[in-house]
Amino acid sequence: MTIRYENRKEAGQLLASELMSYAGRADVTVLALPRGGVPVAMEVADALNAPLDVFVVRKLGVPGHRELAMGAIATGGVLVINEEIVRFLKIPSEAIRAIAEEERRELSRREYAYRGDRPSPKLEDRIVILVDDGMATGSTMRAAISAVREQDPAMIIVAVPVAAASTCEELRLEVDLVVCPMMPEAFSAVGAWYDDFSPTTDEEVRDLLDRVPHHHGWGVTR
Repeated sequence: MTIRYENRKEAGQLLASELMSYAGRADVTVLALPRGGVPVAMEVADALNAPLDVFVVRKLGVPGHRELAMGAIATGGVLVINEEIVRFLKIPSEAIRAIAEEERRELSRREYAYRGDRPSPKLEDRIVILVDDGMATGSTMRAAISAVREQDPAMIIVAVPVAAASTCEELRLEVDLVVCPMMPEAFSAVGAWYDDFSPTTDEEVRDLLDRVPHHHGWGVTR
């Protein structure tokens, strides 16, 4: 019998149950990859009594092949470039700057939509739990990992309710821990493992964050 999640809330609750060894710690930060990762991460942050925020990542697509990432920008102004792809495809620096600026505008729009004037999280020396609603290729999560690493966290944990097994194995080489309760052998799209996988809107992201009273208190022991 195929096991599926009812919705992102249920997925987040199950994911949280596998992360309880980090509950109550003052050095844990839960970061959601919007938009779909936010309702999942909210359940995790609530169960762990940890601060929650979004970590916005925008992939920098190769000119003419935007689905192929040559880098990424992320919350906090972090820019990550895949030098190997840039060299191999001989992508000019002018093209990189133009695409980065385009994505930076969208990132800024989303950042303001989600957190308003609240500053981006400080991640140095913290245990960072990166949460999304699932992973297929893991490209967005890889970009987030690279960006988070730039801030010198104490530990990076990737936590998703469902993912391709091969992607989880690859990411285990890049982070301290990967938590994924469901790794189907015949993996297709993430949404195939949810009964309700309706899109999460910007408004829903903002409303969820506004309902978490401790997401403003970075680094504060409660």
